[in-house]
Amino acid sequence: MPTININGKSVNLNVPPDMPLLWALRDVAGMTGTKFGCGVSLCGACTVHVDGKPMASCVTPVSSVVGKEVVTIEAIGQDPVGRRVQDAWQQIDVVQCGYCQSGQIMAATALLKSNPHPSDSDIDSAMAGNICRCGTYSRIRAAIKVAASGPQKKDA
Repeated sequence: MPTININGKSVNLNVPPDMPLLWALRDVAGMTGTKFGCGVSLCGACTVHVDGKPMASCVTPVSSVVGKEVVTIEAIGQDPVGRRVQDAWQQIDVVQCGYCQSGQIMAATALLKSNPHPSDSDIDSAMAGNICRCGTYSRIRAAIKVAASGPQKKDA
C-alpha cells in the first residue's frame, strides 16, 4: 500500500502501484479538484505539482510519487504564489465553464514560482500544455500578469 504525501499529509492509498495518480487522488483520496480531460497528457486539466513541478497526473503512476510531495488544487491557495494566482483569476474573471481552471491555475503557479516576472513568450510556453475549450487564453495571460505584478491582498 503506497503512502503518498498529498498536500502536506501522508496518505495511505490501497491502490496498484501503476494506477494513475489522477484516479488515486479523485477516486481513493476524494480530491476531485483535479480533473480528467484527455487521459494522455495533452490537455492539462489533471495538472498537479510533484516536488514543485507541474505534472500530468493522468499518466503519472502512483509508484513514481512515493517519497515526493504532491500538491493539488485543493491546497494551492496555502502557497503565497498560488493564492496570488487564485486572487488574480477572480479579479480578471478568467473562468467561463471552469473545467480546465484547476490545471491552468496549477500550471500558472508553477510558472510564477520558477519565473516571477515572465514575458508573454514565457507564459505561452509554460501554459501551452493546458487547453481551454472556452478560449479564455487572453484572460488567463492577463491574470498571470496580475499575479506576477506583486503581492495581492493576502500575501506578505
